[in-house]
Order: sequence, then C-alpha cells, then structure tokens
Amino acid sequence: MWKTFLTVALLLLAAVALLSVSILIKKNGRFPNIHVGRNPAMRKRGIGCVESQDAQAQKSNPLAVNERS
Repeated sequence: MWKTFLTVALLLLAAVALLSVSILIKKNGRFPNIHVGRNPAMRKRGIGCVESQDAQAQKSNPLAVNERS
C-alpha cells in the first residue's frame, strides 16, 4: 500500500514540476492568458466573454432592471 502511495505521490510531484518549468525559467513567466475577451482573433469576429456581453446588453437596454440595490 505504501509503495503505491509513494509512487503516485512522486508521479504527481514530477508532473507539477514539469508543468511549471516554463513559468519558472522565463524572466516574466506567467500562465498563458486564454480568456476569450483578450484573444485578437475572437475580438475580430466580435465574440466576447459572457460577462462582457451581459454588461453590454444591460447598458444598451433602457428597460434593464438594476440588479444591485
């Protein structure tokens, strides 16, 4: 049982270490930004994230209910 647990723990530790190598080595290493609103190809097509689209719809709608009290 302990042998299996240690093997799994070492494999997980190795996986986390290998996934973080590029972030740790680069000078300004960061996680990639995969947010839809920041993708230039999506912006060109007029596609945004749900929060942005909802905020835009509420601003342009004069009959929108103010959800914040």
